[in-house]
Amino acid sequence: MPEGASAQYDFAAAEPRWQAAWEESRCFSVPDVPPADARKYYVLEMFPYPSGKIHMGHVRNYTLGDVVARYKRARGHLVMHPMGWDAFGLPAENAARERGIHPGQWTYNNIANMRDELKRMGLSIEWDREFATCDPEYYGQQQRLFLDFLRAGLVERKESLVNWDPVDGTVLANEQVIDGRGWRSGAPVEKKLLSQWFLSITKFAPELLDALGGLDRWPERVKLMQANWIGRSEGARVRFPMAEPVDGVAEVEVFTTRPDTLFGMSFLAVAAEHPLAAAAAARDPRAAEFIAECRALGTSEAVIEQAEKRGFDTGFRVKHPFTGEEYPVWIANFVLMEYGTGAIFGCPCGDQRDLDFARKYGLPVPVVVMPKGEEAAGFHVGDTAFTGDGVIVNSRFMDGMDVPAAKRRAIEELERLRAGEGVVNWRLRDWGVSRQRYWGCPIPVIHCDECGVVPVPPDQLPVRLPEDVDFTKPGNPLDHHPSWKHVGCPSCGKPARRETDTFDTFVDSSWYFARFCSPRAEQPVTRAAVDAWLPVDQYIGGIEHAILHLLYSRFFTRAMKAAGHVTLDEPFAGLFTQGMVQHESYKGADGRWLYPEEIEKRADGTAIVKGTNEPVTVGRVEAMSKSKRNTVDPGAIIARYGADTARWFILSDNPPERDMEWSESGVQGAFRFTQRVWRLAQNLAEADKPDEAAGRKLRVATHRAIAAVTEAWEGFAFNVAVARLHELANAIAEAPGAPLAAREEALEMLLRLAAPAMPHLAEEVMARLRPGAGLVARMPWPEADPALLKAETVTLAVQVLGKLRATIEVPVEATDEEVFARAEAEENVQRALDGKPIRKRIHVKGRVVNLVA
Repeated sequence: MPEGASAQYDFAAAEPRWQAAWEESRCFSVPDVPPADARKYYVLEMFPYPSGKIHMGHVRNYTLGDVVARYKRARGHLVMHPMGWDAFGLPAENAARERGIHPGQWTYNNIANMRDELKRMGLSIEWDREFATCDPEYYGQQQRLFLDFLRAGLVERKESLVNWDPVDGTVLANEQVIDGRGWRSGAPVEKKLLSQWFLSITKFAPELLDALGGLDRWPERVKLMQANWIGRSEGARVRFPMAEPVDGVAEVEVFTTRPDTLFGMSFLAVAAEHPLAAAAAARDPRAAEFIAECRALGTSEAVIEQAEKRGFDTGFRVKHPFTGEEYPVWIANFVLMEYGTGAIFGCPCGDQRDLDFARKYGLPVPVVVMPKGEEAAGFHVGDTAFTGDGVIVNSRFMDGMDVPAAKRRAIEELERLRAGEGVVNWRLRDWGVSRQRYWGCPIPVIHCDECGVVPVPPDQLPVRLPEDVDFTKPGNPLDHHPSWKHVGCPSCGKPARRETDTFDTFVDSSWYFARFCSPRAEQPVTRAAVDAWLPVDQYIGGIEHAILHLLYSRFFTRAMKAAGHVTLDEPFAGLFTQGMVQHESYKGADGRWLYPEEIEKRADGTAIVKGTNEPVTVGRVEAMSKSKRNTVDPGAIIARYGADTARWFILSDNPPERDMEWSESGVQGAFRFTQRVWRLAQNLAEADKPDEAAGRKLRVATHRAIAAVTEAWEGFAFNVAVARLHELANAIAEAPGAPLAAREEALEMLLRLAAPAMPHLAEEVMARLRPGAGLVARMPWPEADPALLKAETVTLAVQVLGKLRATIEVPVEATDEEVFARAEAEENVQRALDGKPIRKRIHVKGRVVNLVA
């Protein structure tokens, strides 16, 4: 280290300097179409919504991705690591209403702020590929994709009951309804009948399910969540004739996975939107009131499952397909129109929900399935349904059968009677993508009274959003814009209307990974680019996107293949879901939430509001959230400690798939380590009397660290890599007498191994340690010397007559005679032998010595 070097690492000066050096040398730029001999590696983190500030979740997500990108680049891969912005959506529109600012201005201002903050982290991003989904150049290509999907038969317009958010004034997908409320507004969701555009995801349901088995680098729990959402189930479609037809309805169709329990029927229940419910409402105002109550309950399965099971007896009756007996038809608040057929048959003995309903309304509970070994005459159902595997009873031709056999027999009988058939049912429903809002991608179709729905001609794309919109009126600004929606029909030229719905923002994020391959192309993708770069080799993001975003992206890739844009099916070869960043929460005496910087911790563990004596209630450690103010500003951390400290701490605390707790002491510990590495470099000098043995030991520690850290970075064991690098730093500090060459090698390897996590510090110290060596960001990954990885000594247990008496350390290559001599010299061994002659000596190499006296 040169004389006059600072005693402390000046991260504030170093970090911007190295960020500029990386940018100037274009370290992270790659071509749209890589060379044929390149080993490509595509690293991508789920792109952020431009809310205005980065948070600790961003810091963790992008640090993990950057470690992978820098490591793979050093291993000789051509790495693409882009960044963009998921920029459409209601927050911008709400900001426009609240602040009187255009959503675009709000969004692009936020993007500029967040881009600056992310650049301060030192991410190895190729910023030349950056785009926002609200850029017309992006969403215009999305419109082209939609029209291609339309031509490929993957788009449908139909009337559908939708989840309506009355506050945001828009449709929500089922997945966007959380506990019966809109995922953004928190308002109770209502049911509404609207004409909507749907993407035909159900056409790929079997394929989407089957392909999960091949995603061997995806977390098992994510695959299970997707499998459950797709929801393949085998059962029967059963037709129940009406005792008397009602408004043209002659029979009610039900899907059931338990046709074996048909003889246990007690009632038939329909959803509030079923035609029979409408018929009942037309006859009885009380039915209409009950239907209104059902719609107010919302659509979330969780809410419906937890709600009290309630119903209304319509007075209609259906006949049992096997017996001809009549059963009542009820409207029930737990039956959903969008699942199955909107009708179920109730078997209370085998279904807890049906049992609760039957008990509430005094309906019979016939027993048709019971545990094996029970006597049918003595088995009764109390308040708990029997839902396990058992034996069928009281079911005529199925009596005595187990459940699988009875299912098969019931389906045979239904098909013989032409009263039903065996079917496979899917929980997945087509994806409704219409949203009644302004700040989204316009759906590129025109409605003409003469011609019907007409696609916008390609030469008129993109259909741009108008700038002059009025947010003072409720509802969708595109609906009441004075001119934008009024156009001539491209087919007949007569006056027509643009579609005023815009796309669900999940459409925007369902193909952005493909656009990154050729972000400036004049078509959605360039085939040569996507063929070369896709699939994404490592995708990183939160578990909260396990269903929504990931399933939609898998569908979109297949749809793009069907439309001729890509050749692959699966977009993400590897998926890693990182844990949440957590922090204590704090409340003032008046119940208000406080930011961590607003409180002061006392020595006794209590806390007060800073600058006052007001007591603070310290809450539990939980995920950081703006609402509870238990957040930490990454910008403040970087300003105080540097980006490398923030990155190092993010990687140090826990395995990255687990939640981690943010702590000031942990950050300070990470900061001390950066300073320690700096001091190790300053203290390099030749020892007065170099200790060759110490040098050999340090070299062994260095090369073992290379092997261990390589394995850890490779396997996402990032906290293990950090621990091994701490050990190497300790080995350097504990070998002041080792020859300078050994210590320089150890320090250089420490820097290069730590560079994926602390890239600025690695560059700063390396520039002083090896002047002229070039950027660490361009250096190849170190390789461990195999000769130095071999163990030089081995520890053996020494037993006398089978009992452990000592342990010894001997050279690996020691002969049996040398081992026995070393063992017999041990004091405890001598004591155990007590002067007796040794009759037998056994040496199990590398494990144990046994002496028999």
